[in-house]
Amino acid sequence: MVSIFLLSSCNQISEKETEIEDETTLVIKPEYFLLRPEVEKAYGYSHAVKIGNTIKISGAVSMDDEGNPTAVGDMEQQMKNCYTDLQKILTHYGCTFDDVVKEDIFTTNMPKMLEVSGYRAEIYKNGFPTGSWLEVKGLALPEFMVEIELEVHKAE
Repeated sequence: MVSIFLLSSCNQISEKETEIEDETTLVIKPEYFLLRPEVEKAYGYSHAVKIGNTIKISGAVSMDDEGNPTAVGDMEQQMKNCYTDLQKILTHYGCTFDDVVKEDIFTTNMPKMLEVSGYRAEIYKNGFPTGSWLEVKGLALPEFMVEIELEVHKAE
């Protein structure tokens, strides 16, 4: 006799998300989420993908719904805009920043990012996730100063 146990995730796994290939194999289909469908299709990526109880969220940057940079030259506001978009994605999956296990921040100006990084304490009120902070030569557009990507895990 074979038993299959599933842990619930940010949202319960629906029947259409899973297939039993045989008695021993469970396949969980990825669930894709597009925050700005036209922009993401044009650049060829999905903003988030959920597989089981893991969600990978692509780097958020400070842009409007047409893909134009916002808060140009203002690192703190760009960071806040990134977290606003990330919150929308987490909410879509029934998660919060408490479910974030990894956060990677890419910036074109580390000293400036360090000056405003205290804002993260308003986001992560119950402890910070693991992650890396990297200074890079450039991001997708020259106006972008910071990009934040997340990995989320939630088991209930």
